[in-house]
Amino acid sequence: MQEADAVRSLAALAQALRLRLFRALVVAGPDGLTPGTLAEELAVAGNTLSFHLKELMHAGLVTQERQGRNLVYRASFTTMNELLGYLTENCCEGATCATTDAAACRC
Repeated sequence: MQEADAVRSLAALAQALRLRLFRALVVAGPDGLTPGTLAEELAVAGNTLSFHLKELMHAGLVTQERQGRNLVYRASFTTMNELLGYLTENCCEGATCATTDAAACRC
């Protein structure tokens, strides 16, 4: 992942509703969710939902597929994992952290 891609992804996630949308799609897994289900789960208006889904799609964090009359949105696990890899690429100067406690790690 390039720096510009990481910035675009992080910018898209730096908004509360988009972060909630993305997390809901991660929880849904590869089956994804329809806009109607997302709107109901997150109690958000359809036009607002559409705007935020487009922002997540522009960042490459979400994909859209038409299934018959429905649209299905899915988290892009590839992009998510690339972002996580980019953020942790040089953690602890390349050494493996033996703990999940950030305070104990020399990162």
